[in-house]
Amino acid sequence: MSYRHALLVFVACSKVISMLQGYFIHMQKKKAGKKAPAVVRKGVVRTSARKATARNATAGRVRDQQHMTYAGSGVDVGKLEGIKSDIIRGLSFKRTGFGAPMGNEGHYAGLIDMGCLALAITTDGVGTKLIIADAMKRWDTVGIDCIAMNVNDLYVMGVEPLAFVDYISIEKPNEEQIRQVMIGLNEGARRANISIVGGETAALPDIIRGFDLAGTAVGVVPKDRIITGESVMPGDVIVGLPSSGVHSNGYSLVRRIIKGAGLKYTDPCPYNKKVTLGEELLTPTRIYSEIVGLSRRFDIHGMAHITGGGLMNLRRITSYGFDFHDPLPVPEIFRFIQQKGNVEDLEMYRTFNMGMGYLIICPRKEAGPIVKMTDGKIVGGIVEKGCTIRGLRLW
Repeated sequence: MSYRHALLVFVACSKVISMLQGYFIHMQKKKAGKKAPAVVRKGVVRTSARKATARNATAGRVRDQQHMTYAGSGVDVGKLEGIKSDIIRGLSFKRTGFGAPMGNEGHYAGLIDMGCLALAITTDGVGTKLIIADAMKRWDTVGIDCIAMNVNDLYVMGVEPLAFVDYISIEKPNEEQIRQVMIGLNEGARRANISIVGGETAALPDIIRGFDLAGTAVGVVPKDRIITGESVMPGDVIVGLPSSGVHSNGYSLVRRIIKGAGLKYTDPCPYNKKVTLGEELLTPTRIYSEIVGLSRRFDIHGMAHITGGGLMNLRRITSYGFDFHDPLPVPEIFRFIQQKGNVEDLEMYRTFNMGMGYLIICPRKEAGPIVKMTDGKIVGGIVEKGCTIRGLRLW
């Protein structure tokens, strides 16, 4: 991150804090005497708010193998977890008092103490989906992906996103490319109801081949409404919300499969002749903005944004198990990818969202009303341990 980018993030947070002064005083009076939930639950297996960017794979000729895997495409999630642990150990300094981090390890986002409120911050990018955008010369949707990958991670903790800054690194200036990226960022901001308050564009010809797009989002949540997963318990119900497609994860494997099958992104999509294969793969990530209202209205125990690693993301929120006895239908794009790459079922669920882009965990009495207010359905429940989906054991 450049100095200017860091400064923009600081300025964005400062603006948010300034906007919240009146709200802070109001909430302090309203919530006086109520105890905020702990951010970290003992025994809960979580990853840090520092999320591994598990998307950049080495290029090269596709090697023949019986079953294609995410690790085989250059993305070894296990090794990335080890690197994250090393990074966390190296970042030992913590501010104290007002503005101190809440908990030693985060969740989908990092939380900052602001009295009766918590300021949440997260960062993410689009990944190698951008290579397909370059191949298609179509960049007007990747900005939606960038904002979605950030705000969806904030929603998981009951946070309302407020502001966003983008970071674009390019090999060489391309006015049309940047113009289209801005179209997507603006549309993503509209869907998420956030303001883009700054950004950075860096030309790095000695580092970048093509371009990269990432961003940072900040939001706020009253401390007593933080959703961490600590309330999840056996007997809770899982409501699944559909994804719009592959979203923005697993594209190193997707691209390897497409190349190995001898296909082009300009080829017609095999199950939808109205679009090309590239256009289908560029379908933007869904922004689950309805979660803001749901988290205020219902007793939600935990939520998960299903990104890289598929259902393995569920380990972030609880050490209890998951039984998906009636998952959402698997979209055609995943069946196509699996067939062309001869990918095993287990690897598919450990890499992609498989049609379930967002999960809500709640008491059974809350599940019906949540389903009625969304396009989701009850897909399973919480059990003591393990994770199965229609009999397939993930762990």
